[in-house]
Amino acid sequence: MSTAILITGCSSGIGYHCAKSLHQAGYQVVASCRHDDDVARLRDEGLHCVRLDLADSQSIEQGLAEALSITQGKLDVLFNNGAYGQPGALEDLPTDALREQFETNLFGWHSLTKAVIPVMLAQGGGKIVQNSSVLGLVAMKYRGAYNASKFALEGYTDTLRLELANTPIKVSLIEPGPIESQFRANAKRQFEAHIDMTASRHKDSYQNTLDRLGKPSPSNKFTLTPEAVLKPLMHIISSDRPSARYYVTQPTYIFGFLRRVLPVRWLDHLLGKSD
Repeated sequence: MSTAILITGCSSGIGYHCAKSLHQAGYQVVASCRHDDDVARLRDEGLHCVRLDLADSQSIEQGLAEALSITQGKLDVLFNNGAYGQPGALEDLPTDALREQFETNLFGWHSLTKAVIPVMLAQGGGKIVQNSSVLGLVAMKYRGAYNASKFALEGYTDTLRLELANTPIKVSLIEPGPIESQFRANAKRQFEAHIDMTASRHKDSYQNTLDRLGKPSPSNKFTLTPEAVLKPLMHIISSDRPSARYYVTQPTYIFGFLRRVLPVRWLDHLLGKSD
């Protein structure tokens, strides 16, 4: 029987590319999206797709049940990927917006992972793959909500790996830097929904943020295509002993190294130059 894989956040970007590519490679892929129109679109493209909103516990439960129905109760790989970024200085960020960020980027992942673990234990093994970020290793200004959610995910996943070490379930983190996706466009909408730019002492810097998020193409020369994430994901799927961490893109390698070797003051000075 083909390897059964559930991927969250498949409407675009990393999730969409990985779901399509793995399906074409012969894996039994179940993609998931939060909106019905995206679910219908992916089904029209020949993918198994279920509705799964990571901010809705009932949707998570129903989405997983539908996925397991498709795979006849089997799940070899869970790729937790669905997430978004909430820009804005922490002092300007409504607490409810921070809660929403964690609901999708962490709490929903926990609910789904918690439900999947008994399935994997009962079948004798499985792999849990968490799509983190370079911003789970270092922090940058005006990305505090996203930074916090990814730092929390790093600690969560390290703990999960330790607690599952005596089981046949493997746990890995993928830590990308900039990847071509709808991330910037989605982040711009979240900024406009929650941040009062005109009343903030950061309004000049915010204009730079909006300009960056509004560009139709990536402004970072190190930005890679989603294929860069597919490669380590495929390695994890095929490996008997996948690594705990996979760095993706040059910025992740650079900042992962600098975090280990630089004094905090020097690293703060370097990171503080970015808006």
